[in-house]
Amino acid sequence: MGGVDKGLQPLRGKTMVEWVLARLAPQVDDVVINANQNLERYRAFGHRVASDQIAGFAGPLAGLHAGLKAVKHSIAVTVPCDSPFLPGDLVVRLHAALGANDLAVAKTGEQPHPVFALVRTKVQENLEAFLAQGGRKIDAWYASLKVVEVSFDDEADAFRNINTPEELGRA
Repeated sequence: MGGVDKGLQPLRGKTMVEWVLARLAPQVDDVVINANQNLERYRAFGHRVASDQIAGFAGPLAGLHAGLKAVKHSIAVTVPCDSPFLPGDLVVRLHAALGANDLAVAKTGEQPHPVFALVRTKVQENLEAFLAQGGRKIDAWYASLKVVEVSFDDEADAFRNINTPEELGRA
């Protein structure tokens, strides 16, 4: 997206993050937004904002780390700001499958969507150790945990993310 803050990009009269919040907030007790820029704009949405605590750009795992440190519950859901069409039943379905696993991940077909996950907050220490050792790949971290993949084949389009101005225009 050329270095712009994707969450604040306009889509059909609202920012992408507003679309995500409208779909996610009814599914959860509390929302924490992970942001590293435009913090006041994100705070204006009425939710807590947590910035990365890992030096440098460590990707989605740094955001998850910040979120896990900020949440007050034993489980947390993570979704990206560039997927404004996420399922309205995402949390219910992930929670139903979580069982004794560390996390439940959405998938469509054979494609897992690792940034759409329900995570037990007890994995925070494991994540911190992984990041401290230089780990950055979400799949590699997930391989160290008990993970269940949850099919969302009936809502495959809900996981479409917007990464370019052209995709934003088509959406």
